[in-house]
This record gives sequence, structure tokens and C-alpha cells, in this order.
Amino acid sequence: MTTLTDFNPTRAIAQSQTGYFYFYMALACTAVAFLGFAPTYWLPMAQRSFSASPVVHFHGLLFFAWSLYFVFQSWLAASGKVARHRSIGMIGVSLATAMTIFGFLVTVNAMKRSAAAGLADDGIAFAIVPLSGILFFAVVFTLAIAAVRRPETHKRLMLLAAISLLDAAVARWFLTFLAPPGPLGPPPVPVTIPPAIVAYLLLVVAMVFDWRMRGRPHPVYVYGGIALIAIKFLNWPISLSPLWHSFAGGILAMAQ
Repeated sequence: MTTLTDFNPTRAIAQSQTGYFYFYMALACTAVAFLGFAPTYWLPMAQRSFSASPVVHFHGLLFFAWSLYFVFQSWLAASGKVARHRSIGMIGVSLATAMTIFGFLVTVNAMKRSAAAGLADDGIAFAIVPLSGILFFAVVFTLAIAAVRRPETHKRLMLLAAISLLDAAVARWFLTFLAPPGPLGPPPVPVTIPPAIVAYLLLVVAMVFDWRMRGRPHPVYVYGGIALIAIKFLNWPISLSPLWHSFAGGILAMAQ
């Protein structure tokens, strides 16, 4: 008896291309993260000229581990090893939870250092940038876990979460090579916008790929991208508001 199978070579090739696209995007995110922090963290660490509190080092370790984990998970999914991909999903949940906690702790640590240098208001204003960033990551990651049985939504939410973390890495290159010399301290909130726009170009790449493969960008990219950019621009007026200074100042007071 002959068994007929509905095999469409063109569809199979398209599915393979789609799967590995997310793997390549994960590699790109990891490369941006590593190269972005190279001049201000990895190279000084290699030269033993970088000094920071343990919470900063653990924060860096967690975020780099997340990048490697994201690449590995993307490769498993692209290779068809979905069962293995799901079996180690709790590692990602644990990493994301720890990243959220230490993202908050590092922000508080930065506010304390700014206050010690006589720049408490500047540190409080700038705190909106990392806190809003880690909150966005945590929310999108949670949505991705909730959508784990909807692969098309899940993988796009995971990519959006990864891209949302890259503005800090790109900002390091802006500060290293483009920032004018001046006193050390937290930068003004508006200068974080251009590096973020550069980092979010990876989201544009994902939207273009969707447009080619499915005729339109997925709603995750459309609404998630709008939210990501809106938060980045809203950071500026919020950072100047008395309400924010009262809120973040209260966190700083409790930490001291």
C-alpha cells in the first residue's frame, strides 16, 4: 500500500528559512550585546582595570548568560528539537527573573553612587531608563511564556524582549566614541534615545522579514515596537516630573 504525504518542498524551505532567521537574529542580538559592552566592561575586565560592586558583575553575568541561552534555544527550535527546547524553558524563566531583580538592584546601586558624588537628582532622573527597560523586558517575556503554545507569537515576543535590552549596549559605543569630555555622572535622559533607535533597527529587520514571508508584519512587532519606542521617548518627560523624583527618591532613601 502506498502512503501519500502532503509534502510541499517550497513550504518546507520557507519554514526552514523562517526558523533559522530567528536563530540568526539571536546571534545578532548577542553580538550587539557583547561588542557594545566590550569597550566599557569586557576589555577593562580583561585588563583588570575595571572596578565595580559584586552586584554589577553578577548583573553582567546574568545578562550575558541570557544572551547565550537565547541563541541556544533559538537553535534548538530552528533545528526541530522542540521537545528539548521546551524541556529547558524553566532555565529561561529563572534567568529572566534574576535579570529583573538584579536590573533593579543595579539601578539602585547607580543612584547611590550618583548621590555619593553629589548628583542625586541626576541619578534619580536617569533611573527611569534602566527601570523602564527591565520592566518592559519582564512584561514581554511573561507574555512570551503565556504564549508558549502559540509558536508564531511566542518566538516574536522572545525576539522583541531580546531587542529591548540592546539599547544599553549600543549606548556604550555612543558614550565611548561620541560623548564630549566632561564630568563623570549619569548622562541626560534624552541622549539615550539615539542609541535606542539604532538598537531597534533589528526590529525593523524582523518586520521586513515578516513582510516578505507573510505579507505583513506580525502584530507583536507592530504594537510591541510602538510601545517600545513610546516608552523610550516618554522617559524624558517622566524623568523630570516631581512624581518620578518622589518615587525614585523614596527607593533611594530606603536603600541608603
